[in-house]
Amino acid sequence: MDLFPSQRIQVLLPLPLSGPFDYLIEGELLAKAAVGRGDFVTAPLGGRTVQGVVWNMTPDTSEVAADKLKPVLGRLDLPPLPASLIDFIDWVASYTLSPPGAVLKMAVSVPRIFDREKTRTLYRLSATLPDKLTAGRRAVAGAAIGDMPMPLSQWAELAAVGEGVLRGMVRAGQMIPVEVAGDAPFPAPDPQLPGPDLSAEQQKAARHLSDMVAAATFKPALLEGVTGSGKTEVYFEAIAEALRTAGGQILVLVPEIALTAQWLERFRARFGVEPVVWHSELSPAQRRRAWWAVAGDRADQSGKRVDGRARVVVGARSALFLPFQDLKLVVVDEEHSPTFKQEDGVIYHGRDMAVVRAMQAHCPVVLASATPSLETILNAESGKYDWLYLGERHGAAMLPDMRAIDLRRHKLGRDVWLSEPLRAALAENLARGEQSLLYLNRRGYAPLTLCRTCGHRMECPHCSAWLVEHKKGGRLACHHCGYGCARPDACPECGNEDSMVACGPGVERVAEEARELFPEARVAVMASDEISSARDLRRMIAAIENHEVDLIIGTQIVTKGYHFPMLTLVGVVDADLGLSGGDPRASERTWQQLEQVAGRAGRAEKSGRVLFQTYAPDHPVIKALLSGDGQRFLEQEARARAEQKLPPYGKLAAVVVSGADFNHVVQTARRLSAGAPPDKAVTILGPAPAPMAYLKGKYRYRLLVKAEKSVKLQRTLRAWLANCPLDRGVSLQVDIDPYSFF
Repeated sequence: MDLFPSQRIQVLLPLPLSGPFDYLIEGELLAKAAVGRGDFVTAPLGGRTVQGVVWNMTPDTSEVAADKLKPVLGRLDLPPLPASLIDFIDWVASYTLSPPGAVLKMAVSVPRIFDREKTRTLYRLSATLPDKLTAGRRAVAGAAIGDMPMPLSQWAELAAVGEGVLRGMVRAGQMIPVEVAGDAPFPAPDPQLPGPDLSAEQQKAARHLSDMVAAATFKPALLEGVTGSGKTEVYFEAIAEALRTAGGQILVLVPEIALTAQWLERFRARFGVEPVVWHSELSPAQRRRAWWAVAGDRADQSGKRVDGRARVVVGARSALFLPFQDLKLVVVDEEHSPTFKQEDGVIYHGRDMAVVRAMQAHCPVVLASATPSLETILNAESGKYDWLYLGERHGAAMLPDMRAIDLRRHKLGRDVWLSEPLRAALAENLARGEQSLLYLNRRGYAPLTLCRTCGHRMECPHCSAWLVEHKKGGRLACHHCGYGCARPDACPECGNEDSMVACGPGVERVAEEARELFPEARVAVMASDEISSARDLRRMIAAIENHEVDLIIGTQIVTKGYHFPMLTLVGVVDADLGLSGGDPRASERTWQQLEQVAGRAGRAEKSGRVLFQTYAPDHPVIKALLSGDGQRFLEQEARARAEQKLPPYGKLAAVVVSGADFNHVVQTARRLSAGAPPDKAVTILGPAPAPMAYLKGKYRYRLLVKAEKSVKLQRTLRAWLANCPLDRGVSLQVDIDPYSFF
């Protein structure tokens, strides 16, 4: 008879390890069946104690004998990870060829997540109050809700008194402090509040999405609509339907959470409160509170654990890894955005993984965009996704008139970036008292600074990239690694003074030219360098909405769904930017960006105009924008990709070899190439220096893997890479279906 019974389990640690480790549960934990799949436990690892998640309660096989295993030390008092999230983490790890522990880390990378909530102080009325009270104190007594304790701020609001009255009652013993555990719960959105009037087209799409939510099964849908057609209000109806389900939770992914101030205002207007927000710029306390709210476990005022789950979360791509207990709907807004792709660590595409997350949770997923990606359109055309289309702008708004300015005819002068036709259009708009937007997707003042005497170019010492000049602060900066230095007065190469010149325009330089042309205009620069916080962004948006700005000059952040009623002119300073290079998605991405920025014009009663400055007016992207025939352009793109067997008509992966020693990197890359799989359906291109051949102090060589659609690409890559030893200090990074070719 075994006097010390135990059970083998597997625990996944949030570390970049190849898989879960075997441990034992024994003693009281085993006797009381106190540990189950998804539970957080503490366990020994080497000479330290770590936290992990029980991944498998009944492992099939193990290479380690039971007498070599160590027992877990205890179970942590946290809600277990839901089974759908565990399955999702396994799926992401397998698809991206990442260590499962590295994927788990994204789900638990919250400061002090393993600690219980701090206590907070609430107050209740004393059971014995004097007969004579001041008017303010009588109002407090009359505002009591039974014996329920509340924060002083809530007492003050209910009684319509100042907090000084309450603090006096505390000192007099007339209010009793009560210590309770946990943060205050997030207020729940109200799905019963009336929404705006929808057009017949919008109502039809909204009913379809609501029916999908009511069916409570996995189903993707593409919600496509021209800019200003009201896609957000349509999927808000699906959110309302999901909220009517008891305990149901909703996840809305947006490309850049700091840019959603208008979206949050619209949500508050529709549902009465803001959703829970999740992104990397939250403070540690805010992230911890949001994580616990999503997990749905908190303390009530008596200290008892209750379900206090957050109902709606809007977040960046990392919100996919939050511990939703009852996910009923996933929405991906601006699904085409390249910012959904994570480029470091675990490399994944947030849109694609959102579809998988919904599949694991057995709920519908809505992909919304005015310019859907070719991958999503193909899935809609094949019937894998439902396809809903909104072809009209909401209300009286009309689509803008679009025209090209041929810079071969309207030549630009030296250090001039705005052509005569664009200048004239800006002057007309200013005279009418309407707002204009100049778009250039290039931050800073100038992309290059060089010496006009010897030709020396200012480059980053850690990357094969030019330093971008930022006139504010007089600095040069690398946008890849963050390196910065002061702009030199003399050339570092030849020593000549006053010979350094800025080459090319960034938004700061365009703003400088605009201020010289229109000194009476109120100019605002809308770029990530100029906006340091969400508060700054809200102020800028409010200023634009209140017509305190005449001319906006911005990068791609102005394309993210903003609605400015007085904005009637958009000028694209360099419509050709992004069309060159080896990126197979360059044309599609440029068309999407320009179509989105064009959609900012004329979104209310006033008609809009869009002017594209270009040296290539016959380029398919420009012709598609001017004709409004995006469908024809996408068909051409699809044919070109199908001929080359590129995604979505084939499979593609990038394998990047990097390290501080150039020779070791090259040797490893050549060894990889020599061991390439002998499969006619798989083609290995390279090795060759990556376009960004030196990045953050490391040399980089790249191999591209092209495969036919039928190939099990991950299996092929896993077998190939496992047989290639790495030199010391050399690392491999695998990117399935790369979006950035750098």
